[in-house]
Amino acid sequence: MAIRRRVEAQRRIMGRLGKGADLLEGLRAVCREENVSMGRIEAIGAVTGARIGYYDQHAGAYRYSSIHGGREIVSLMGNISLSEGNPMIHAHIALADREGRVNGGHLAPGTTVFACEYIIEAFEPVGGAALSRSLDRETGLLLWKELQD
Repeated sequence: MAIRRRVEAQRRIMGRLGKGADLLEGLRAVCREENVSMGRIEAIGAVTGARIGYYDQHAGAYRYSSIHGGREIVSLMGNISLSEGNPMIHAHIALADREGRVNGGHLAPGTTVFACEYIIEAFEPVGGAALSRSLDRETGLLLWKELQD
């Protein structure tokens, strides 16, 4: 089943998170403060340590790994939608070490900011409700659910 919703870009928010902040929670806090319920997010910068995940499709669970030491945020991209009425960020991150080797995966709590500049683009639905997430039984993931207007 395909899920689709037409949206219009309403506004863009650019900013910087403080050193030592949790990257995911810091971005989530901006969404709450700016009342962003749907959108997209991107960021660049660096972290002092990270926690990233990989969804093990056979086990139906995330597997997390920790990365110790400084890394550059080569790319962070994701989307914003509602889960239980609160903004949820689903983002993937690519992190490079000093030799340019890249590790990447699902951004998880426990990723600590050294420096981070972000752009959030807030969307509004065209003629319907905002996208929200619920547990998808087929995959075991929190995915956009069937839309009710």
